[in-house]
Amino acid sequence: MIINSDTAIEIFGVVSGLLYLYLEIRQRVWLWPVGLITSAVYIYVYLAAKFYADMGLQVYYLGISLYGWYHWRHGGRGQQQAELPVSRTPAQLRPWLAAATAGLFVLLWQLLARCTDSPVPLGDALTTALSITATWMLSRKLIEHWWIWVVVDAISVGLYLYKGLYPTVVLFLFYTAMAVVGYRQWLRTMQTHCNQPCPQSNPMP
Repeated sequence: MIINSDTAIEIFGVVSGLLYLYLEIRQRVWLWPVGLITSAVYIYVYLAAKFYADMGLQVYYLGISLYGWYHWRHGGRGQQQAELPVSRTPAQLRPWLAAATAGLFVLLWQLLARCTDSPVPLGDALTTALSITATWMLSRKLIEHWWIWVVVDAISVGLYLYKGLYPTVVLFLFYTAMAVVGYRQWLRTMQTHCNQPCPQSNPMP
């Protein structure tokens, strides 16, 4: 089988993406620099496939990776140098996250439908808006971000099948299953380290 340069780059992105997922599940801070590499690779992959919103999402990932890297190391409650703990999303924050996600979805959908030749503007916009929210929640170690990834990854499998990005399809099938594993792993960690009622959320910067 002949592998062209685009496919080779995509396969490299798949490998780095799998490493990122492993580090995320294990709550290793090195997921963030690996995420920087993965995002740089997928900027190229998505541009070539005309997934413009997903390409823009990778640019966002570059920035949020730097934020998450710092915050995971120094975002613990009441201590500048404490590692950030896993927590639940506070009830008062959930409607704001939902509203922000809905607004981003509508904005991206209209931009993609009117200003680009994206073949799937609706799906591209939906997965991108959800991913922006989920990644921000990851940077705060909010455990519910895993369920958003389940939805995003499942939808993405269909989109990438449509575009013939088969190595990425395999990656996202694995992501879908491992998002459930990740949630259970984080839940065990949160319960193990909570010797008193767990905080609803981490303090905002």
